[in-house]
Amino acid sequence: MKTTLKRLLVTTLFVLILWSWCEAQQYPVFTQYYFNELVINPAYAGNHVQLSLTAMYRNQWVNFPGAPKTFSFSGHTALAKNKVGVGLMVNHDEIGSYKNEHIYASYAYKIHFPNATLSMGLQAGINLLGADYSKLDLQTPGDAAFYNILNVVKPNFGAGLFYTKKNFFIGVSVPFILNNKIANSVEGLLGQLKEARYYFFRSGVVFPIDKMQKVKMNPSILIRTQEGQPLSIDVNSAFIFYDVFSAGASYRSGDSFITFIDLKISESFHFGYSYDWTQSDLNRFSNGTHEFMLNYRTRLRGVHKDPDCPQYYNYR
Repeated sequence: MKTTLKRLLVTTLFVLILWSWCEAQQYPVFTQYYFNELVINPAYAGNHVQLSLTAMYRNQWVNFPGAPKTFSFSGHTALAKNKVGVGLMVNHDEIGSYKNEHIYASYAYKIHFPNATLSMGLQAGINLLGADYSKLDLQTPGDAAFYNILNVVKPNFGAGLFYTKKNFFIGVSVPFILNNKIANSVEGLLGQLKEARYYFFRSGVVFPIDKMQKVKMNPSILIRTQEGQPLSIDVNSAFIFYDVFSAGASYRSGDSFITFIDLKISESFHFGYSYDWTQSDLNRFSNGTHEFMLNYRTRLRGVHKDPDCPQYYNYR
């Protein structure tokens, strides 16, 4: 009886999560935007000056049936003597029988001041929404409402601003501006799918806490709001040791407590890992969330001639 009740609760939670995600066309929630701001702000393109490639994998709510899994790849670099930044981002997101791809190119124009830089960015691309209802464990196999395989392509665009000065930064962005109506999903279950508009506000600073500047502190904040959803706030703080290793913690309002690390493997490679300790009722069924990140940076011959590149943990 207890096992049956637990399965019923898990199934109910999954349906509610699936309905919420599909109705709002939920964009993947990353933890390691902390190290890869391009996933939330197109104006960040080219901020590393050299070519920067990042791969990320997020396994959310481990052991929860049909829980989200996200793969992300992004790259960006500065051009025209660091006056312009260009980037590309590809995300693959899965939850239950649904999958969603984002493919976006970004462009940023930079205005350099004596001790600061203002970057204005645009991004444009497509969202590909797919659904394979054959993956669902139906009590009534053969239900005609679940025969259709949903495949929809919708264009969208977004914009952002990113300002940096002496290891301080502030950014605002609206990555997806259009509220595209997608399609009617499973009859009587999900209703009409619709893309939501997101608003991000980010700010942070890096400062030394010892005279030799071997240990630094990096507090930051992210305010995330999505139409039809409550406001979400991430409060982050990290310590940076010898510009080689970083460790910190975050609190995401109403959702999770997060711990993360980042390690300099070589002059070109950095590896990051974070774990989200779920604080909501889902912690009864899930073991939390893992997220991995690998970043590679290199100068391009003929493009980056003796560039002034920021340190990995610093802002320009």
